[in-house]
Amino acid sequence: MVKAFDISKFRKDITKSIDGLGIGFNDPTDWISTGNHALNYLISGDFYKGVPLGKVTVLAGESGSGKSFIASGNVVRQAQLQGIFVVLIDSENALDEKWLQALNVDTSPDKLMRLSISMIDDVAKTISTFMKQYKADYGEDVEDKPKILFVIDSLGMLLTPTDVDQFDKGEMKGDLGRKPKALTALVRNTVNMFGAHNVGMLATNHTYASQDMFDPDDKISGGQGFIYASSIVIAMKKLKLKEDEDGNKVSDVRGIRAACKVMKTRYAKPFEGVQIKIPYETGMDPYSGFVELCEKLGLLVKTGNKLAYTSPATGEVHSHFRKQWTGDKLQLIMDEWGTKDLPEPESEQPLQENPVDEIID
Repeated sequence: MVKAFDISKFRKDITKSIDGLGIGFNDPTDWISTGNHALNYLISGDFYKGVPLGKVTVLAGESGSGKSFIASGNVVRQAQLQGIFVVLIDSENALDEKWLQALNVDTSPDKLMRLSISMIDDVAKTISTFMKQYKADYGEDVEDKPKILFVIDSLGMLLTPTDVDQFDKGEMKGDLGRKPKALTALVRNTVNMFGAHNVGMLATNHTYASQDMFDPDDKISGGQGFIYASSIVIAMKKLKLKEDEDGNKVSDVRGIRAACKVMKTRYAKPFEGVQIKIPYETGMDPYSGFVELCEKLGLLVKTGNKLAYTSPATGEVHSHFRKQWTGDKLQLIMDEWGTKDLPEPESEQPLQENPVDEIID
């Protein structure tokens, strides 16, 4: 009789000999909401799951498109509610404590550590040092490990040693060659470090106008390398919101509409988009864009001048005007379809105004 192979001994030996080795699958078990149910669904296929731990997620967009609002506001607040400790790396020196507190972020040191770091190398060293200590304190055999989320706001503002040296000499030539490589190395290393642990990273990044007349779409700062290493990439564009609280058109700007397009995801159909309203006075409605998503999924069907929803459980038809589909009415759809397989979205249609550009070159 052939002797059975002792896989446990092999696993123990190879784990000791190769530093950073991960064995088995590392599917995300902990997710953090983005604060918007429609965006969550486009990212993960689930109304409540937005940013996964153990992976790298990137929000990229122009200035004022809502990146920091979602990343440093919504996601950090929700992470804290789930008992996740947040390390917030502010490379822009723009995240004031009062602003975060206004977004209901707990800035106490036992819930949040804010670090002001401007150099890519220092960010890498910080994460590496943290993860070495994390692994030393909570080895592979520890099941109940603390959950950690790194938030970098933003990658685009991080500097290289060449940038600093040129500034000191009064030479502002830039370091376009090393920076993309450094950002790629940062993300690739963090992906490997975070994979087997309850640690995730959410980063924002800037976009810039293309100089190519044959490819005019906006581009993500830092090149494509770090995009390949990220699990989720969301492109964001700023549109003006000229509506009051009841959805009536007004002449003045009352906020922004963040046009979000999921350019890359491993958990749902990519290249789907949603427009999220962020009024200056009230902030983001978690149901913003959800009606349009339900129409795309075929859950809400236009009947005359109303939208109708048929309950799969009772067969009851709920019919309301578009503006009446809010809060509790939309929650009913989420509750009834939360444990069911939703239909495939229809092919991506242009957004109502100013479609999101494909910004990955």
